[in-house]
Amino acid sequence: MTLLSRLKKSKIGSSIRYSIKPRKVKFEWQDTPVDWIPNQPFVSYFVNEINMILPAGEFWFCRLYNKVLPKITDEKLAEDVKAFIRQEAMHAQAHNSANKEYLTLHNIDVSRNLKVMDYLFGTMLADQPMGLNVPKALEHQWDLFRLGIIATVEHMTCVLGKYVLQNKEWERLGADPNMLDLVKWHGAEEIEHRTVAFDLYRHLGGGYVSRYYQSVIVIAAVLGLWVDGAAHIMGQDPRYASIKPAVYKPWIWREWARIAQKDNGMMPHPLWLVSQQLGYLMPWYDPVHEAKTEDAIAYLDSSPAAKRAALKVA
Repeated sequence: MTLLSRLKKSKIGSSIRYSIKPRKVKFEWQDTPVDWIPNQPFVSYFVNEINMILPAGEFWFCRLYNKVLPKITDEKLAEDVKAFIRQEAMHAQAHNSANKEYLTLHNIDVSRNLKVMDYLFGTMLADQPMGLNVPKALEHQWDLFRLGIIATVEHMTCVLGKYVLQNKEWERLGADPNMLDLVKWHGAEEIEHRTVAFDLYRHLGGGYVSRYYQSVIVIAAVLGLWVDGAAHIMGQDPRYASIKPAVYKPWIWREWARIAQKDNGMMPHPLWLVSQQLGYLMPWYDPVHEAKTEDAIAYLDSSPAAKRAALKVA
């Protein structure tokens, strides 16, 4: 590495001036129905599946970020990463509470979906993948690959966060206020910390070309896991007994696309989600421009769960 490239690399640190604020929230699930969007079981199950997808991944984010924290030389970026860890841990706990105190009590078996995610993040993407020792010379590259996966995922969660904050249709239909607050609170914090994963990835040496194959991996994994998990919990509902939804059956993909096209704002179209990844592949990509922090803070200041958390701190 030349002196010039070292100097350029040393300048890559935090790209934000504001401080990210963790919030210790708690949601109450006793009054939340399975169809938390009235008369929309398909959409309700799809969003409910997020509760099963996220916790294992978010705890994995925290473990990996704690591991690489000593390598960060930019003081502000280190502060951002610590706040990111606290936010992600809180996200995982909040979604876990939905699994235990909401879905399980409605007799929805979530164990199979949780095991899939635990295997992905606890075995396949672990420090010792599939129980194998990574050679010392390749350890940083393995960390960097996983940091790149997180940066790619965080771009997608920022896109989804912006979508749920702008979504007015669920509320118009009388969506359960607790679930609505969970997804909007989470989406707002994804926008608030949207720069951290990308900043950290570049700070530790992540390059541009790798974004292409990482995006392919993330898009395929996220869409596949999301549809597979939603199909599994949907299949437990007698209303879908005759259909027997599955990730490999065209029906669930067609129904997703149909609802997204017919009911504007009800759920994002899968092809739209794929198209949103294109911006991440541009050489000039900067997550700062992907959303507005002011919009996120405006919701977080009005979020019932965040306001209860602020009162407890006070």
